[in-house]
Amino acid sequence: MPGGISQGIIWGIMALGIYITFRLLDVADLTVDGSFTTGGAVTVMLILAGWPAWAALLMAMLAGLLAGFVTGVLHTKLGIPAILAGILTQFSLYSINLHIMGMAANKAVSVDKYHLLLSSRNIPAAILTGLVISVALISVMYWYFGTEQGSSIRATGNNPAMSRALGINIDNMKVLGLSLSNGIVALSGGLLAQYQGFADINMGRGAIVIGLAAVIIGEVVGGAILGKHLNFYGTLSFTVVGGIVYYLVIVVVLWLKLNSNDLKLFTAIVVALFLAVPYLRGQKKSSFAKLKRKGV
Repeated sequence: MPGGISQGIIWGIMALGIYITFRLLDVADLTVDGSFTTGGAVTVMLILAGWPAWAALLMAMLAGLLAGFVTGVLHTKLGIPAILAGILTQFSLYSINLHIMGMAANKAVSVDKYHLLLSSRNIPAAILTGLVISVALISVMYWYFGTEQGSSIRATGNNPAMSRALGINIDNMKVLGLSLSNGIVALSGGLLAQYQGFADINMGRGAIVIGLAAVIIGEVVGGAILGKHLNFYGTLSFTVVGGIVYYLVIVVVLWLKLNSNDLKLFTAIVVALFLAVPYLRGQKKSSFAKLKRKGV
């Protein structure tokens, strides 16, 4: 369970990046499967080159920002649909990540030789470090998306036509939002690479599903606990909680000794259930449903 919590926090940080595109920009961005691996690859290779772990993480974030920038340019300047632009960037990142890791499928970094920010060898310290980074990141995001520029990003996702009429350059806002999203995703990839002690070319496969699961679970849990009192800071916080809940479900599945090859199936079922909860709840509260129960 503690191991599940520590990994859940890391994936929850990744979900914060996905929240920007999925909820604020209303864009389906599949770049994250590649930028997550990019963050891990850059972090490990720089640590092996003698860089301190914190500096390697900053460079990983910059690499993620660049990946998101490319997706944004493909979408806004070349007219490629957002989902296809993300696929193209993700596809190209596979080769780029291999080059970053010296054409090796994986690279190991030992906590015995290098000073890492967190490691699976010390779960309590990993949980504490993850929580500190999460709180700091959530606070910065809460502040930023309350600024004029951050509000412009939110307005772009909410109503592009009105935003354009108000003088907001929605193309620039989309590029900026995609860049920030993938920068946070790459940060999470760098943290996971340090935690597990290696970067792998396939470590980001399915990251978008896990991130969406964390976002949806966090919204459902936050809405159930706080209801109408759930503000933006709380929503961001419960996104990380969603990552923890998701990974605890995975831990329970493994604890029950179910076939590990069915994990993706269980993941799809969990995500589908949490996606259905808000809809079913809304249907139950609709006026037509109330009239039906009354027999009208």
